[in-house]
Amino acid sequence: MSAIARAIWFIESHFDSDLSLEQISEAAGLSRYHLSRVFGLVTGHSISGYIRGRRLSRAVPALVGASSTILEVALCAGYSSHEAFTRAFRDQFGLTPEAVRRQGHARNLVLLEPIRMDPAHLNDLEPPRFETLQPMLLAGLQEIYPYGGNAAIPSLWQKFNAHFGHISGQKGNVAYGVCTHLDGEAEKFRYMAAVEVSDAADLPADFATLKLPGQRYVVFTHRGHVSGISATMHRIFGTWWPTSGLEHGETPDMFERYDERFDPYTGMGVTEIWLPIRA
Repeated sequence: MSAIARAIWFIESHFDSDLSLEQISEAAGLSRYHLSRVFGLVTGHSISGYIRGRRLSRAVPALVGASSTILEVALCAGYSSHEAFTRAFRDQFGLTPEAVRRQGHARNLVLLEPIRMDPAHLNDLEPPRFETLQPMLLAGLQEIYPYGGNAAIPSLWQKFNAHFGHISGQKGNVAYGVCTHLDGEAEKFRYMAAVEVSDAADLPADFATLKLPGQRYVVFTHRGHVSGISATMHRIFGTWWPTSGLEHGETPDMFERYDERFDPYTGMGVTEIWLPIRA
């Protein structure tokens, strides 16, 4: 069973108790940062969003059946008040619990069913290689995204590609997609579309910079369209990493490397996934 499948099983098996990210991470065998990142990539949901959606979806039959008061349904779903439950329910489904009770059915609600991981649809993972990189200074555009909110990343690349090849101090023709976690924030990550530069002078006003330390990396290859990278990530973090015996290195969480083998116009080609490790 993969790490994501273990996490989903743990969530589905412990709805009736308060769940912490640490508990789910321990059950999955991944760090909370890796689990949050890969869970979003693979499932399209943040962990908290999945838990919230599942609890609220499970509360719907009790609302429709009218066998319990709305406050009783709210308490069973893990909410301490009618008001908090109503806000969360409306955000999830676009209707209040009272409206659903009045209509007496849930046919117009999109309920979140348990996610079932099908290993038959996962890519085979090529054996990785190991590389050591010297310190690098990266510069580019960055945004903060919720885990599972990766659909907006291509628009960041569209903006960045207008600068690619014309950036002051740019070194080479390799682009990097860099993921870093935010301290104290388990639901969001920072993503930077960047190139290596020789210095930070004369950069566009909206550019950010990031210094990567010299360190060792394990490098994986994803082939095909970049939209399928989540399956490769699932193989890496769900199967390979938990049994590798490796420790994650310094910043970043990981980066994607796009060289001449990748076509940014079609999204097809070879993408490398670099994970820092402790030597």
